[in-house]
Formats: sequence, C-alpha cells, structure tokens
Amino acid sequence: MADTPQPSRRSTGATARKLLPPPALCGFLLLLVVLYSVSYLVGSASGPVAPGMHGTGTAGEGGGTGEAPGRMEDMPGMRHGSGG
Repeated sequence: MADTPQPSRRSTGATARKLLPPPALCGFLLLLVVLYSVSYLVGSASGPVAPGMHGTGTAGEGGGTGEAPGRMEDMPGMRHGSGG
C-alpha cells in the first residue's frame, strides 16, 4: 500500500489551470461588461431619443391608436381604384 502513487500538488495546479479560461479571455469579457455598463448609463442619462414616438402596433394602419393622421389617402392626388 505504500507503493500507491499519490497525486502531487504540481499536477493538481496544472489541472486547475487547464480548466480556467485564459487570462486574455477574462480581460476581454470584463472589458465588454464595463463598456456595456457605461453605454447603458449614458443612454439612460440622456433619456429617450424621440419622446413623442410610439410603437407601430399591430391593429392596422393607424398604429393601433384608431387615428391615422398621415395616411396615403389624405395626400393630394393619391386615390386608389379611381383610375385617375
């Protein structure tokens, strides 16, 4: 039983190093997290890009609000199906 080889600490450290990602990858991921955080903070501090703009919705041409102030039929010379 005294002949049973014991794992050395050196091989355990090498195995742990193989399981960890390379330091360059860790630094790159940290850089991505920092850049994302800074851009999020700047974006939230600056506010919305277009405060009066609303989503288009899916309820039809009026953007889901029931009103359509900029429809094509309201433009001069735009008639559908009248032939001229």
